[in-house]
Amino acid sequence: MKLLVINPGSTSTKIAVYENEVPRLVRSIRHTVDELSSFSHIIDQFEFRKNLVLKELEANNIPFEFDAIVGRGGLLKPIPGGVYEVNDAMLDDILHAMRTHACNLGCLIASELAALLPGCRAFIADPGVVDELDEIARITGSPLMPRITIWHALNQRAIARRYAAEHHTRYEELDLIVCHLGGGISVGVHHHGKAVDVNNALDGEGPFSPERAGTLPAGQLIDLCCSGRYTKDELKKRISGRAGLTAHLGTTDVPAIVRRIEEGDKHAGLVLDAMIYQIAKSIGAASVVLYGKIDAILLTGGMAHSDYIISRLKERISFLAPVHVYPGEDEMEALALNALGALRGELPIQEYK
Repeated sequence: MKLLVINPGSTSTKIAVYENEVPRLVRSIRHTVDELSSFSHIIDQFEFRKNLVLKELEANNIPFEFDAIVGRGGLLKPIPGGVYEVNDAMLDDILHAMRTHACNLGCLIASELAALLPGCRAFIADPGVVDELDEIARITGSPLMPRITIWHALNQRAIARRYAAEHHTRYEELDLIVCHLGGGISVGVHHHGKAVDVNNALDGEGPFSPERAGTLPAGQLIDLCCSGRYTKDELKKRISGRAGLTAHLGTTDVPAIVRRIEEGDKHAGLVLDAMIYQIAKSIGAASVVLYGKIDAILLTGGMAHSDYIISRLKERISFLAPVHVYPGEDEMEALALNALGALRGELPIQEYK
């Protein structure tokens, strides 16, 4: 089986070519601010990114012959986890999505390219809107605002399955807390193969992160919204994009922040330690969902490369359960293995409705 994997991100488009489980090509096509600034909306980047994918394949002498093309899932309506074949209902919902993110382009590009090849199928897998919350986890103090979840479903699940394989068991038999430490931070409670509780890491819940504000004081937020000082779009950016570390310290570069701390910047140390403190509190809160019976806590994402963050986080949470660290992310491999499992009949192909 020959697979093309497409993962559009905010500043890059990652692609990979797999033959069965073996990666034959893995590339990250970077996009400069100037390149992307010419597009008014993310959806307008579709042709630009699609053509770059084709050029990258051509530059590496990869024949345009695939059994399936799998894209990173977009911000669709809430759905259970798994593999979905791209259909008209999915494409229509993505074109009219309430939330914008580069990941929305994944199924669009996959569908367009698959249509050029006879017998080629287009898939997505475990998009960020996967919703398997227990009903009790949805309730808030206001019936007007039930909890929703937008999180790093693909990578969290991939890391959980990797941990299970390393320990000769199945993901569906484990109770895990998985924390993705990236531009956004998601803390998921995985009970026997389902994420029964996880925060909305995109637009306002949980710890603050390099780019996001996390949970904010509700009263102060209402006052700020009604102050007339900011437009709606400006306020949204102060929750997601221009918040967290970048709002406090002017950068999302954790190694650079650590260097500032080592050079005596006490404010930088306080802010970074506050983020670690909030992450630890969220993991601690997640532990009660499992009544404290946790097989392992898994830390993943780009910030898991930071010894400064991981060492301090472990000091606060290691009493809860064994802590295992998986720096970076396995999204490309996870997408490929999901598509391969679907083609082989090992994973059910779900219909988006």
